[in-house]
Amino acid sequence: MIPVGLTLQPEEAYLDALAPLLDEEADYYEVAPETLWRRDGAGALVPNGFHRLFLERRERTGRPFVAHGVGLSLGTADDDDPLRLRAWLDRIRGDHRRFEFAWYTDHLGATTLDGRALTLPVPLPMTPQMAARVRTRLTHLQTAVPDVGFENAVFYFLFGRPLDEPAFFREILTQPRMHLLLDLHNVYTMGRNFGFDPNEYVDRLDLSRVIEIHISGGSDSEPSWLPSRSTMRLDSHDGPVPGPVWALLERVVPRCPGLRGVTLERMEGTVRAGDVALLREEMRRAKGIAAA
Repeated sequence: MIPVGLTLQPEEAYLDALAPLLDEEADYYEVAPETLWRRDGAGALVPNGFHRLFLERRERTGRPFVAHGVGLSLGTADDDDPLRLRAWLDRIRGDHRRFEFAWYTDHLGATTLDGRALTLPVPLPMTPQMAARVRTRLTHLQTAVPDVGFENAVFYFLFGRPLDEPAFFREILTQPRMHLLLDLHNVYTMGRNFGFDPNEYVDRLDLSRVIEIHISGGSDSEPSWLPSRSTMRLDSHDGPVPGPVWALLERVVPRCPGLRGVTLERMEGTVRAGDVALLREEMRRAKGIAAA
């Protein structure tokens, strides 16, 4: 049976509110390792205290971990980035020794440019040269965790057409133990914002490379954000999984022979009264789809 996991967020209020689901419903936990680090006075990356809380939960439940990074920056081409990358990989190796990640993925894009950390990943040019660069970065990551991959991200502009992304992914994922984390809410969000059919996008993917699927909810932007007062779908992980994402999950799961997990995502600071019952229902619905 395909397991269904839940994100662990480094916020005590989140961990307390969702403790019943984390202890009783989640088959595994997904963590973003960088959210468990901080820089000390010398600039070194050191644990921020949540390692202990997360590992204590594993001792109680026996649940395994997977990692979904936010800052490796798969598309960075800066000359001085090898120093940052080396420190990043050393920290990941240390975390892998403690958490024994089943696999490690990161967002496709660049999160560091000219030595500056960005709030959100920026898109990459979909060229053979960039595909080779991302593949090289994944090879570096395999020195820390053997099974690696990237997630299809949400972007609000692209260097090319959104329906060209699946071909770009194929060009990257040519080596063993390199995988795709298929985020279905991200596909839905991009379809809404760019005006394409998410089913056509999924049909163009090499689904044999999918190791994990993400499902989540989101919201629409405020009309006041843009002069046109038009809205965009946001990948905000702050609400229920919408119907079109459930439909995509039902359609895609049987076509992913290498699928090893379905993860329900929720951001810290977004769990309100009644959300525990909602998230429990969503986890059980995902388990039903995975089992079928």
